[in-house]
Amino acid sequence: MSAPKTASPEEVQSLVAEGYVYVDVRTEAEFGAGHPPGALNVPVSMANVPNPDFVPVLERALGKDAKIVVGCKAGPRSRRAAELLGQAGFTNIVEMPAGFGGGRDEFGRPLPGWSQQGLPVETGAPAGQSYADVKARTR
Repeated sequence: MSAPKTASPEEVQSLVAEGYVYVDVRTEAEFGAGHPPGALNVPVSMANVPNPDFVPVLERALGKDAKIVVGCKAGPRSRRAAELLGQAGFTNIVEMPAGFGGGRDEFGRPLPGWSQQGLPVETGAPAGQSYADVKARTR
């Protein structure tokens, strides 16, 4: 499996405008505090324990051929999510290493995140976007 493609917050905003689905892999509480508009919440872990339903939920809700961008707070969880999806056979995955709140590159340099770039943010768990709603979806 090759490494997933990566994109900056601005590039991700363009990808979403082109039809990619932003999947926020943070906890439900983090998601509720702020996320990119239209994002779906599917936590890759809960209370530092891997979410065993992460891949099955996305497979059922979106399918392995869906165009997906994964993002978290600062990069590590989205990297793990991208790896899990790639291993499961998802074919169109883009990871946003800067995350929602900013991260660091492989040399430790700051990467401004979605919220730091002044990009649109919504709060709460709008209908159809919460983890419970995504779990109930079928293609």
